[in-house]
Amino acid sequence: MALKHVKQATIIKIALLLAILASLPKTIFLYDMISQGNLDFSGLQIKDLPYRLVFIFLFSWAILELNANISYARFKWSTPVRISVLFLANIAIFLMALTLFKNLYPILLDTEMTTRDKGFSNFTFGNLLIALFFIGRILRLQADKQESRIENEHLKQQSLQNELMALKNQIDPHFLFNSLNSLTSLIRDNEKATQFVRKLSFMYRYILMSGESDLVSLREELKFLESYTYLIRTRYRDRFSIDIQIEDVFLQEEIPPLALQLLVENAVKHNEISETNPLEVKIYSREGSIFVDNIMRPRTTIGEGTKHGLLNLKKRYILVCHKEITVRTENNIFSVELPVKTAA
Repeated sequence: MALKHVKQATIIKIALLLAILASLPKTIFLYDMISQGNLDFSGLQIKDLPYRLVFIFLFSWAILELNANISYARFKWSTPVRISVLFLANIAIFLMALTLFKNLYPILLDTEMTTRDKGFSNFTFGNLLIALFFIGRILRLQADKQESRIENEHLKQQSLQNELMALKNQIDPHFLFNSLNSLTSLIRDNEKATQFVRKLSFMYRYILMSGESDLVSLREELKFLESYTYLIRTRYRDRFSIDIQIEDVFLQEEIPPLALQLLVENAVKHNEISETNPLEVKIYSREGSIFVDNIMRPRTTIGEGTKHGLLNLKKRYILVCHKEITVRTENNIFSVELPVKTAA
């Protein structure tokens, strides 16, 4: 997520305001001299005020920019490291600004600073540094809060859109199941067709139920996968096969629902399936994970799809299992490793 920057206009306004406030004692002193008629307009005081204003403004802008934007946008360090580096950077800018202020003073104003002016400058820049550090932090916190609020609103809108889409696409489950039952009664003399409809009915029921659970047992997922692959074999016959070698100890472990089905579907969608090049998908357990492999024979044309299935599965694993899936392509074998989660 990109970090929201504090606007330059805000930083410039605050830096200018602080420069004016920090120069206020000099301004009051000039006003008193003008009101008493003791001021020589060609004298040092007239030159001193704009010099201080410009220098303090630039110092204030640099400190605010560092603490509100640069230290958070450029450096992705841990909090202790960032605070340490930020502290040193603030001190470095303070010392550099103070040194330049004192060294350029006699060059630009053609006179040396008095000891009293040097002490006043140390006091002014020191107090400014403390105030600017806290103002910079406040600006950063406000920007983060606003960014978080915008992100939450975006998530709410996305959730509402998803709910609306679900309502648009919703089909009454009872209507669908009743229709499938009616279809079964019509084709009961055809064993293969009846079996196909039963598998389809089981699949739809499983998909509906899986929406209520973040995780399912591997045993349940394999049972669903058996129905899915039955439908695939009905279409491709002996051109498609699936080899499942999973140890019994894994059957109680949990994975996100439809994970295996999505990977088998991807293999069917992206690979050639023909008499000369049949597709075989292997599913097996090894080293605490489930692997889904197939030889890569890319289709020349790929059917329409969202193209986000594997990406969505990765996100689901991170959110639900706090683990990442691993995708490998070696020796023309496409392999996906699914870590399992131990059932509670």
